[in-house]
Amino acid sequence: MGTLAVIILVLFAALVVQSANIQFFRAPALDASPNNPRNNSSNAKYPRGAIYAANGQLLAESVKVNSAFYPYRRLYPLGSLTSGVVGFSSPFYGEWALESQYNSYLESHPQPPQSFEQLLAPTTGADSVTLTLEPQLQSIARNAMNDPVTGKPIDAAAVVLNPKTGGVLGMYSNPNYNPLPLTSPINTVATAAWNLYLKPDANGFEPLGLVATQQTFPPGSTFKVVTTAAAVVGKPADMTKFFPVGSYTTLPNSNLRLYNSGGGACGGTVAEMLPPSCDPGYALLGLDLGPQLMYNAAVSFGYDQVPPLDLPATAGGAVASYFPPEKSFPNNLAGLMYSAIGQENVRASALQDALIAAAIGNGGVEMTPHLMSYITGPNGKSVLKYKDSIWKTPLTPSQAAQIVPLMRGVVSNPNGTAYGVGFLPQDMVAAKTGTAQTGNIKKNTDDWLIAFAPANDPTVAVAVVVPFQPTANFGATVAGPIVKCLVEGALAIQNGKPPTGTATTCKH
Repeated sequence: MGTLAVIILVLFAALVVQSANIQFFRAPALDASPNNPRNNSSNAKYPRGAIYAANGQLLAESVKVNSAFYPYRRLYPLGSLTSGVVGFSSPFYGEWALESQYNSYLESHPQPPQSFEQLLAPTTGADSVTLTLEPQLQSIARNAMNDPVTGKPIDAAAVVLNPKTGGVLGMYSNPNYNPLPLTSPINTVATAAWNLYLKPDANGFEPLGLVATQQTFPPGSTFKVVTTAAAVVGKPADMTKFFPVGSYTTLPNSNLRLYNSGGGACGGTVAEMLPPSCDPGYALLGLDLGPQLMYNAAVSFGYDQVPPLDLPATAGGAVASYFPPEKSFPNNLAGLMYSAIGQENVRASALQDALIAAAIGNGGVEMTPHLMSYITGPNGKSVLKYKDSIWKTPLTPSQAAQIVPLMRGVVSNPNGTAYGVGFLPQDMVAAKTGTAQTGNIKKNTDDWLIAFAPANDPTVAVAVVVPFQPTANFGATVAGPIVKCLVEGALAIQNGKPPTGTATTCKH
Protein backbone atom coordinates (compact mmCIF):
# COMPACT_ATOMS: atom_id res chain seq x y z
CA MET A 1 0.00 0.00 0.00
CA GLY A 2 2.91 2.28 0.85
CA THR A 3 4.45 1.77 -2.63
CA LEU A 4 1.18 2.71 -4.35
CA ALA A 5 0.96 5.88 -2.29
CA VAL A 6 4.48 6.87 -3.30
CA ILE A 7 3.68 6.29 -6.99
CA ILE A 8 0.51 8.39 -6.75
CA LEU A 9 2.43 11.13 -4.93
CA VAL A 10 5.15 11.16 -7.64
CA LEU A 11 2.58 11.32 -10.43
CA PHE A 12 0.75 14.13 -8.68
CA ALA A 13 4.00 16.05 -8.26
CA ALA A 14 4.79 15.58 -11.96
CA LEU A 15 1.33 16.87 -12.85
CA VAL A 16 1.86 19.96 -10.69
CA VAL A 17 5.29 20.62 -12.24
CA GLN A 18 4.00 20.24 -15.80
CA SER A 19 0.97 22.41 -15.07
CA ALA A 20 3.22 25.13 -13.66
CA ASN A 21 5.54 24.78 -16.65
CA ILE A 22 2.71 25.27 -19.16
CA GLN A 23 0.79 27.97 -17.27
CA PHE A 24 3.73 30.10 -16.21
CA PHE A 25 7.07 29.32 -17.84
CA ARG A 26 5.90 28.35 -21.35
CA ALA A 27 2.80 30.53 -21.44
CA PRO A 28 4.39 33.51 -23.25
CA ALA A 29 5.83 31.31 -26.00
CA LEU A 30 2.59 29.39 -26.43
CA ASP A 31 0.60 32.64 -26.52
CA ALA A 32 2.83 34.01 -29.27
CA SER A 33 3.12 30.81 -31.29
CA PRO A 34 1.71 30.99 -34.83
CA ASN A 35 0.50 27.42 -34.28
CA ASN A 36 -1.84 28.64 -31.58
CA PRO A 37 -5.33 28.54 -33.24
CA ARG A 38 -6.45 31.39 -31.01
CA ASN A 39 -3.77 33.62 -32.54
CA ASN A 40 -4.72 32.69 -36.08
CA SER A 41 -8.40 33.39 -35.56
CA SER A 42 -8.10 36.42 -33.25
CA ASN A 43 -6.27 38.45 -35.87
CA ALA A 44 -9.37 38.31 -38.06
CA LYS A 45 -11.51 39.62 -35.18
CA TYR A 46 -9.72 42.95 -34.99
CA PRO A 47 -8.42 45.25 -37.75
CA ARG A 48 -4.67 45.04 -38.38
CA GLY A 49 -2.52 48.03 -39.14
CA ALA A 50 -1.95 49.02 -42.74
CA ILE A 51 1.22 48.43 -44.75
CA TYR A 52 2.32 51.19 -47.13
CA ALA A 53 4.89 51.47 -49.90
CA ALA A 54 7.55 54.18 -49.95
CA ASN A 55 5.30 56.38 -52.09
CA GLY A 56 2.36 56.00 -49.67
CA GLN A 57 0.54 53.45 -51.81
CA LEU A 58 -1.56 51.01 -49.78
CA LEU A 59 -0.19 47.46 -49.80
CA ALA A 60 -2.29 45.80 -47.07
CA GLU A 61 -5.40 46.72 -45.11
CA SER A 62 -8.12 45.14 -42.98
CA VAL A 63 -11.71 45.67 -44.09
CA LYS A 64 -14.92 44.88 -42.24
CA VAL A 65 -16.97 42.01 -43.69
CA ASN A 66 -20.31 40.42 -42.90
CA SER A 67 -19.07 37.61 -40.69
CA ALA A 68 -19.68 37.05 -36.99
CA PHE A 69 -16.56 34.96 -36.39
CA TYR A 70 -14.20 36.77 -38.79
CA PRO A 71 -15.47 40.37 -38.93
CA TYR A 72 -12.27 41.64 -40.60
CA ARG A 73 -10.51 40.34 -43.68
CA ARG A 74 -7.06 41.25 -44.91
CA LEU A 75 -6.88 42.67 -48.44
CA TYR A 76 -3.87 43.36 -50.67
CA PRO A 77 -4.58 45.95 -53.39
CA LEU A 78 -1.49 45.04 -55.45
CA GLY A 79 -1.92 41.27 -55.11
CA SER A 80 0.97 39.21 -56.43
CA LEU A 81 2.99 42.32 -57.28
CA THR A 82 4.13 42.63 -53.66
CA SER A 83 3.04 39.34 -52.07
CA GLY A 84 6.59 37.97 -52.04
CA VAL A 85 7.68 40.51 -49.43
CA VAL A 86 4.40 41.69 -47.88
CA GLY A 87 3.05 38.16 -47.38
CA PHE A 88 -0.41 37.57 -45.90
CA SER A 89 -2.42 37.28 -42.69
CA SER A 90 -4.69 34.25 -42.78
CA PRO A 91 -7.24 33.09 -40.18
CA PHE A 92 -6.05 29.53 -40.82
CA TYR A 93 -2.35 29.83 -41.69
CA GLY A 94 -1.29 32.79 -39.60
CA GLU A 95 1.15 35.42 -40.87
CA TRP A 96 3.75 35.26 -43.62
CA ALA A 97 6.71 37.44 -44.70
CA LEU A 98 6.46 41.07 -43.48
CA GLU A 99 3.02 40.41 -42.01
CA SER A 100 4.83 37.99 -39.70
CA GLN A 101 8.02 40.01 -39.22
CA TYR A 102 6.12 43.02 -37.87
CA ASN A 103 3.09 41.19 -36.50
CA SER A 104 3.53 42.57 -32.99
CA TYR A 105 3.05 46.06 -34.41
CA LEU A 106 0.38 45.24 -36.99
CA GLU A 107 -1.95 43.29 -34.71
CA SER A 108 -4.16 45.10 -32.23
CA HIS A 109 -2.26 45.73 -28.98
CA PRO A 110 -2.35 48.08 -25.98
CA GLN A 111 -1.32 51.61 -26.86
CA PRO A 112 0.74 53.95 -24.67
CA PRO A 113 -1.63 56.26 -22.73
CA GLN A 114 -1.86 59.78 -24.10
CA SER A 115 -4.00 61.16 -21.28
CA PHE A 116 -5.03 60.51 -17.68
CA GLU A 117 -8.29 58.99 -18.92
CA GLN A 118 -6.41 56.53 -21.12
CA LEU A 119 -4.18 55.68 -18.18
CA LEU A 120 -7.27 54.62 -16.24
CA ALA A 121 -8.89 52.97 -19.27
CA PRO A 122 -6.12 51.72 -21.63
CA THR A 123 -6.86 51.72 -25.35
CA THR A 124 -5.85 49.20 -27.99
CA GLY A 125 -5.03 49.68 -31.63
CA ALA A 126 -2.70 48.63 -34.43
CA ASP A 127 0.36 50.37 -35.82
CA SER A 128 1.06 50.90 -39.52
CA VAL A 129 4.27 49.94 -41.32
CA THR A 130 5.78 51.93 -44.20
CA LEU A 131 8.32 50.21 -46.43
CA THR A 132 11.24 51.27 -48.61
CA LEU A 133 9.61 49.41 -51.53
CA GLU A 134 8.69 51.27 -54.75
CA PRO A 135 5.65 49.69 -56.48
CA GLN A 136 6.67 51.14 -59.85
CA LEU A 137 9.89 49.12 -59.73
CA GLN A 138 7.88 46.03 -58.87
CA SER A 139 5.78 46.62 -61.99
CA ILE A 140 8.85 47.17 -64.14
CA ALA A 141 10.37 43.90 -62.95
CA ARG A 142 7.14 41.93 -63.42
CA ASN A 143 6.51 43.23 -66.92
CA ALA A 144 10.11 42.64 -67.94
CA MET A 145 10.07 39.04 -66.75
CA ASN A 146 8.01 37.72 -69.63
CA ASP A 147 9.06 35.29 -72.31
CA PRO A 148 9.58 37.40 -75.47
CA VAL A 149 7.92 34.72 -77.61
CA THR A 150 5.00 33.48 -75.49
CA GLY A 151 4.53 36.56 -73.32
CA LYS A 152 4.16 34.28 -70.29
CA PRO A 153 6.03 34.91 -67.01
CA ILE A 154 9.43 33.26 -66.67
CA ASP A 155 11.13 32.24 -63.45
CA ALA A 156 13.44 35.09 -62.45
CA ALA A 157 14.37 37.35 -59.57
CA ALA A 158 15.32 41.01 -59.23
CA VAL A 159 16.62 42.97 -56.25
CA VAL A 160 17.05 46.75 -56.28
CA LEU A 161 18.88 48.45 -53.40
CA ASN A 162 19.81 51.93 -52.31
CA PRO A 163 23.59 51.44 -51.81
CA LYS A 164 23.81 54.30 -49.32
CA THR A 165 21.14 53.02 -46.92
CA GLY A 166 20.55 49.35 -47.73
CA GLY A 167 16.87 50.09 -48.34
CA VAL A 168 15.20 47.56 -50.64
CA LEU A 169 13.65 49.60 -53.45
CA GLY A 170 12.45 46.57 -55.38
CA MET A 171 12.29 42.82 -54.78
CA TYR A 172 10.28 40.77 -57.21
CA SER A 173 10.34 37.10 -58.19
CA ASN A 174 8.57 34.58 -60.35
CA PRO A 175 6.81 32.36 -59.44
CA ASN A 176 4.64 34.19 -56.93
CA TYR A 177 1.07 34.04 -55.66
CA ASN A 178 -2.17 35.91 -55.12
CA PRO A 179 -2.58 36.32 -51.33
CA LEU A 180 -6.35 36.95 -51.40
CA PRO A 181 -7.57 33.31 -51.26
CA LEU A 182 -5.40 32.70 -48.20
CA THR A 183 -7.28 35.41 -46.29
CA SER A 184 -10.66 33.84 -47.03
CA PRO A 185 -12.81 32.99 -43.98
CA ILE A 186 -13.76 29.76 -45.77
CA ASN A 187 -11.37 27.02 -44.74
CA THR A 188 -11.61 25.03 -47.98
CA VAL A 189 -10.78 28.09 -50.08
CA ALA A 190 -7.71 28.96 -48.01
CA THR A 191 -6.54 25.34 -47.87
CA ALA A 192 -6.82 24.88 -51.63
CA ALA A 193 -4.72 28.02 -52.19
CA TRP A 194 -2.16 26.96 -49.57
CA ASN A 195 -1.68 23.56 -51.17
CA LEU A 196 -1.44 25.10 -54.65
CA TYR A 197 1.16 27.66 -53.57
CA LEU A 198 3.33 24.98 -51.99
CA LYS A 199 3.46 23.00 -55.24
CA PRO A 200 6.82 23.45 -57.05
CA ASP A 201 6.84 24.56 -60.67
CA ALA A 202 8.88 22.92 -63.45
CA ASN A 203 12.11 24.40 -62.05
CA GLY A 204 11.35 23.29 -58.49
CA PHE A 205 10.35 26.73 -57.17
CA GLU A 206 7.32 27.08 -54.88
CA PRO A 207 5.17 30.20 -55.31
CA LEU A 208 5.31 30.76 -51.54
CA GLY A 209 9.10 30.78 -51.72
CA LEU A 210 10.87 34.02 -52.61
CA VAL A 211 13.40 33.25 -55.35
CA ALA A 212 15.21 36.55 -54.80
CA THR A 213 16.24 35.62 -51.26
CA GLN A 214 15.76 31.87 -50.84
CA GLN A 215 17.22 30.34 -54.00
CA THR A 216 20.91 30.28 -54.90
CA PHE A 217 22.53 29.72 -58.30
CA PRO A 218 26.05 29.65 -59.71
CA PRO A 219 26.81 33.38 -60.10
CA GLY A 220 29.03 32.90 -63.14
CA SER A 221 31.15 35.83 -64.16
CA THR A 222 29.43 38.27 -61.79
CA PHE A 223 31.71 36.63 -59.21
CA LYS A 224 34.74 38.00 -61.06
CA VAL A 225 34.25 41.28 -59.23
CA VAL A 226 34.84 39.35 -55.97
CA THR A 227 37.93 37.72 -57.49
CA THR A 228 39.09 41.21 -58.49
CA ALA A 229 38.48 42.38 -54.92
CA ALA A 230 40.58 39.45 -53.65
CA ALA A 231 43.48 40.71 -55.77
CA VAL A 232 43.02 44.35 -54.78
CA VAL A 233 43.00 43.49 -51.07
CA GLY A 234 45.27 40.46 -50.81
CA LYS A 235 47.72 40.62 -53.72
CA PRO A 236 47.76 44.05 -55.40
CA ALA A 237 50.60 43.02 -57.72
CA ASP A 238 48.17 40.71 -59.51
CA MET A 239 46.19 43.73 -60.70
CA THR A 240 48.97 44.60 -63.13
CA LYS A 241 50.25 41.10 -63.77
CA PHE A 242 49.98 40.00 -67.41
CA PHE A 243 48.08 36.75 -67.91
CA PRO A 244 48.63 34.79 -71.15
CA VAL A 245 46.44 35.56 -74.13
CA GLY A 246 44.58 32.55 -75.49
CA SER A 247 41.21 30.95 -75.99
CA TYR A 248 41.81 28.41 -73.20
CA THR A 249 44.06 27.45 -70.33
CA THR A 250 45.04 23.93 -69.33
CA LEU A 251 43.82 22.82 -65.91
CA PRO A 252 46.42 21.69 -63.34
CA ASN A 253 47.48 18.04 -63.27
CA SER A 254 45.43 17.18 -66.34
CA ASN A 255 45.06 17.62 -70.07
CA LEU A 256 41.65 19.23 -69.65
CA ARG A 257 41.10 22.76 -70.93
CA LEU A 258 39.07 25.65 -69.60
CA TYR A 259 37.85 27.53 -72.68
CA ASN A 260 36.76 31.12 -72.88
CA SER A 261 33.05 31.66 -73.40
CA GLY A 262 32.49 31.97 -77.14
CA GLY A 263 35.94 30.57 -77.90
CA GLY A 264 37.66 33.91 -78.48
CA ALA A 265 41.19 34.64 -77.28
CA CYS A 266 41.68 36.92 -74.28
CA GLY A 267 44.17 37.75 -71.56
CA GLY A 268 46.31 40.58 -70.25
CA THR A 269 45.94 42.56 -67.02
CA VAL A 270 42.85 42.57 -64.83
CA ALA A 271 41.83 45.91 -66.34
CA GLU A 272 41.99 44.31 -69.78
CA MET A 273 40.26 41.07 -68.75
CA LEU A 274 37.20 42.20 -66.75
CA PRO A 275 35.30 44.10 -69.48
CA PRO A 276 35.32 41.15 -71.94
CA SER A 277 34.98 38.72 -68.99
CA CYS A 278 38.02 36.59 -69.80
CA ASP A 279 37.44 33.12 -68.34
CA PRO A 280 40.94 31.60 -68.78
CA GLY A 281 42.66 34.72 -67.44
CA TYR A 282 40.42 34.99 -64.39
CA ALA A 283 40.80 31.27 -63.70
CA LEU A 284 44.56 31.77 -63.66
CA LEU A 285 44.12 34.84 -61.45
CA GLY A 286 42.15 32.77 -58.93
CA LEU A 287 44.83 30.08 -59.01
CA ASP A 288 47.53 32.68 -58.40
CA LEU A 289 45.61 34.23 -55.51
CA GLY A 290 45.07 30.88 -53.84
CA PRO A 291 42.14 29.46 -51.86
CA GLN A 292 42.62 31.51 -48.69
CA LEU A 293 42.54 34.94 -50.36
CA MET A 294 39.60 33.84 -52.50
CA TYR A 295 37.66 32.57 -49.51
CA ASN A 296 38.46 35.66 -47.44
CA ALA A 297 37.16 37.92 -50.21
CA ALA A 298 33.93 35.95 -50.62
CA VAL A 299 33.24 35.97 -46.87
CA SER A 300 34.03 39.68 -46.62
CA PHE A 301 31.10 40.39 -48.96
CA GLY A 302 28.74 38.10 -47.03
CA TYR A 303 29.18 34.65 -48.56
CA ASP A 304 28.60 31.74 -46.16
CA GLN A 305 26.49 34.01 -43.94
CA VAL A 306 22.78 34.84 -43.89
CA PRO A 307 22.11 38.46 -44.94
CA PRO A 308 20.21 40.19 -42.08
CA LEU A 309 17.14 41.10 -44.13
CA ASP A 310 13.99 41.79 -42.09
CA LEU A 311 12.00 38.79 -43.32
CA PRO A 312 11.33 35.60 -41.30
CA ALA A 313 13.68 32.71 -42.07
CA THR A 314 10.81 30.40 -43.01
CA ALA A 315 8.76 32.95 -44.91
CA GLY A 316 10.84 34.80 -47.49
CA GLY A 317 13.92 35.28 -45.34
CA ALA A 318 17.39 35.24 -46.86
CA VAL A 319 19.60 32.17 -47.11
CA ALA A 320 23.39 32.09 -47.17
CA SER A 321 25.29 32.10 -50.44
CA TYR A 322 28.19 29.66 -50.63
CA PHE A 323 31.88 29.71 -51.43
CA PRO A 324 33.96 26.60 -50.60
CA PRO A 325 36.38 26.90 -47.65
CA GLU A 326 40.14 26.67 -48.14
CA LYS A 327 40.27 22.98 -47.20
CA SER A 328 38.21 22.17 -50.30
CA PHE A 329 41.00 23.06 -52.70
CA PRO A 330 44.43 21.55 -51.88
CA ASN A 331 43.76 18.57 -54.13
CA ASN A 332 41.37 20.40 -56.43
CA LEU A 333 43.17 23.35 -57.98
CA ALA A 334 41.02 23.00 -61.08
CA GLY A 335 38.01 23.53 -58.82
CA LEU A 336 39.59 26.71 -57.47
CA MET A 337 39.99 28.01 -61.02
CA TYR A 338 36.34 27.33 -61.77
CA SER A 339 35.29 28.89 -58.46
CA ALA A 340 37.20 32.05 -59.38
CA ILE A 341 34.83 32.50 -62.33
CA GLY A 342 31.68 31.71 -60.33
CA GLN A 343 31.33 28.07 -61.35
CA GLU A 344 32.01 24.77 -59.56
CA ASN A 345 30.29 24.84 -56.13
CA VAL A 346 29.88 28.62 -55.81
CA ARG A 347 26.27 29.69 -55.34
CA ALA A 348 24.66 33.09 -54.78
CA SER A 349 21.23 34.56 -54.26
CA ALA A 350 20.03 37.61 -56.14
CA LEU A 351 20.07 39.50 -52.84
CA GLN A 352 23.74 38.61 -52.26
CA ASP A 353 24.76 39.72 -55.75
CA ALA A 354 22.88 43.00 -55.31
CA LEU A 355 24.71 43.56 -52.02
CA ILE A 356 28.06 43.02 -53.75
CA ALA A 357 27.24 45.57 -56.46
CA ALA A 358 26.01 48.00 -53.82
CA ALA A 359 29.15 47.60 -51.70
CA ILE A 360 31.51 48.31 -54.59
CA GLY A 361 29.48 51.34 -55.60
CA ASN A 362 29.27 52.58 -52.01
CA GLY A 363 33.00 52.89 -51.48
CA GLY A 364 33.43 49.37 -50.12
CA VAL A 365 30.71 49.64 -47.47
CA GLU A 366 27.91 47.05 -47.57
CA MET A 367 24.84 48.39 -45.78
CA THR A 368 22.36 46.14 -43.97
CA PRO A 369 19.45 45.39 -46.33
CA HIS A 370 16.02 46.29 -44.99
CA LEU A 371 12.39 46.66 -46.08
CA MET A 372 10.92 48.58 -43.15
CA SER A 373 11.32 52.35 -43.27
CA TYR A 374 9.25 53.45 -40.27
CA ILE A 375 6.28 52.48 -38.09
CA THR A 376 3.55 54.84 -36.90
CA GLY A 377 0.88 54.42 -34.24
CA PRO A 378 -2.90 54.84 -34.69
CA ASN A 379 -2.51 58.51 -33.80
CA GLY A 380 0.04 59.02 -36.58
CA LYS A 381 2.96 59.50 -34.21
CA SER A 382 6.26 57.77 -34.84
CA VAL A 383 6.73 54.44 -33.09
CA LEU A 384 9.93 53.20 -34.74
CA LYS A 385 12.22 54.47 -37.47
CA TYR A 386 14.83 52.27 -39.16
CA LYS A 387 18.40 53.31 -38.44
CA ASP A 388 20.86 52.65 -41.27
CA SER A 389 23.66 50.29 -40.29
CA ILE A 390 26.74 48.73 -41.86
CA TRP A 391 26.75 44.96 -42.34
CA LYS A 392 30.14 44.46 -44.04
CA THR A 393 33.13 46.55 -45.08
CA PRO A 394 34.92 44.38 -47.64
CA LEU A 395 36.92 47.24 -49.21
CA THR A 396 38.34 50.61 -48.37
CA PRO A 397 37.17 53.53 -50.52
CA SER A 398 40.47 53.51 -52.44
CA GLN A 399 40.23 49.75 -53.05
CA ALA A 400 36.64 50.01 -54.28
CA ALA A 401 37.69 52.89 -56.53
CA GLN A 402 40.01 50.52 -58.40
CA ILE A 403 37.10 48.22 -59.32
CA VAL A 404 34.52 50.85 -60.31
CA PRO A 405 36.18 51.89 -63.62
CA LEU A 406 36.62 48.24 -64.58
CA MET A 407 32.88 47.67 -64.18
CA ARG A 408 32.26 50.89 -66.09
CA GLY A 409 34.32 49.36 -68.89
CA VAL A 410 31.93 46.39 -69.02
CA VAL A 411 29.30 48.89 -70.21
CA SER A 412 31.30 51.60 -72.02
CA ASN A 413 34.05 49.65 -73.82
CA PRO A 414 33.08 48.14 -77.18
CA ASN A 415 34.55 44.81 -76.04
CA GLY A 416 32.60 44.94 -72.76
CA THR A 417 30.03 42.17 -72.31
CA ALA A 418 27.28 44.68 -71.40
CA TYR A 419 28.17 47.17 -74.15
CA GLY A 420 25.17 46.13 -76.24
CA VAL A 421 22.58 46.23 -73.44
CA GLY A 422 21.84 49.86 -74.25
CA PHE A 423 22.41 51.56 -70.91
CA LEU A 424 21.98 55.32 -71.24
CA PRO A 425 25.36 57.13 -71.26
CA GLN A 426 24.10 59.79 -68.85
CA ASP A 427 23.25 57.12 -66.28
CA MET A 428 26.94 56.14 -65.97
CA VAL A 429 26.16 52.49 -65.28
CA ALA A 430 28.82 50.14 -63.94
CA ALA A 431 27.99 46.46 -64.41
CA LYS A 432 29.08 42.86 -64.66
CA THR A 433 27.40 40.09 -66.62
CA GLY A 434 27.31 36.40 -65.74
CA THR A 435 26.34 33.27 -67.63
CA ALA A 436 26.77 30.15 -65.51
CA GLN A 437 26.36 26.54 -66.57
CA THR A 438 23.85 24.80 -64.33
CA GLY A 439 25.26 21.32 -64.86
CA ASN A 440 21.87 19.80 -65.62
CA ILE A 441 21.18 17.38 -68.45
CA LYS A 442 19.73 20.15 -70.63
CA LYS A 443 22.95 22.18 -70.29
CA ASN A 444 20.93 25.21 -69.23
CA THR A 445 22.49 28.46 -68.07
CA ASP A 446 21.73 30.80 -65.17
CA ASP A 447 21.90 34.30 -66.64
CA TRP A 448 22.92 37.26 -64.47
CA LEU A 449 23.65 40.95 -64.55
CA ILE A 450 24.58 43.20 -61.63
CA ALA A 451 24.93 46.97 -61.85
CA PHE A 452 25.03 50.26 -59.97
CA ALA A 453 24.51 53.85 -61.10
CA PRO A 454 25.56 56.57 -61.41
CA ALA A 455 29.06 55.18 -61.04
CA ASN A 456 30.48 58.40 -59.54
CA ASP A 457 27.84 58.55 -56.77
CA PRO A 458 25.54 55.49 -56.88
CA THR A 459 21.97 55.70 -55.63
CA VAL A 460 20.78 52.40 -57.09
CA ALA A 461 22.23 48.88 -57.27
CA VAL A 462 20.53 46.00 -59.07
CA ALA A 463 20.93 42.26 -59.46
CA VAL A 464 18.83 40.11 -61.79
CA VAL A 465 19.04 36.35 -62.30
CA VAL A 466 17.09 34.37 -64.89
CA PRO A 467 17.76 30.67 -64.19
CA PHE A 468 17.50 27.58 -66.39
CA GLN A 469 17.82 29.33 -69.72
CA PRO A 470 18.76 27.74 -73.06
CA THR A 471 22.48 27.41 -73.71
CA ALA A 472 22.36 30.09 -76.41
CA ASN A 473 21.23 32.75 -73.90
CA PHE A 474 23.58 35.06 -72.00
CA GLY A 475 23.41 37.35 -68.99
CA ALA A 476 23.67 40.45 -71.17
CA THR A 477 20.85 39.44 -73.49
CA VAL A 478 18.44 37.95 -70.93
CA ALA A 479 19.06 39.72 -67.62
CA GLY A 480 20.50 42.88 -69.19
CA PRO A 481 17.25 44.43 -70.48
CA ILE A 482 15.58 43.88 -67.08
CA VAL A 483 18.44 45.58 -65.25
CA LYS A 484 18.40 48.45 -67.76
CA CYS A 485 14.72 49.07 -67.09
CA LEU A 486 15.17 48.91 -63.32
CA VAL A 487 18.15 51.27 -63.30
CA GLU A 488 16.36 53.82 -65.45
CA GLY A 489 13.16 53.43 -63.44
CA ALA A 490 14.88 53.86 -60.09
CA LEU A 491 16.84 56.91 -61.20
CA ALA A 492 13.67 58.48 -62.61
CA ILE A 493 11.79 57.91 -59.35
CA GLN A 494 14.65 59.35 -57.32
CA ASN A 495 14.59 62.44 -59.54
CA GLY A 496 10.84 62.84 -59.06
CA LYS A 497 9.97 61.76 -62.59
CA PRO A 498 7.76 58.93 -63.86
CA PRO A 499 9.79 55.95 -65.15
CA THR A 500 8.80 56.32 -68.80
CA GLY A 501 12.16 56.10 -70.56
CA THR A 502 12.34 52.35 -71.05
CA ALA A 503 9.28 51.56 -73.14
CA THR A 504 11.39 50.04 -75.91
CA THR A 505 12.64 47.22 -73.68
CA CYS A 506 10.03 46.88 -70.93
CA LYS A 507 6.27 47.16 -71.10
CA HIS A 508 5.33 49.29 -68.15
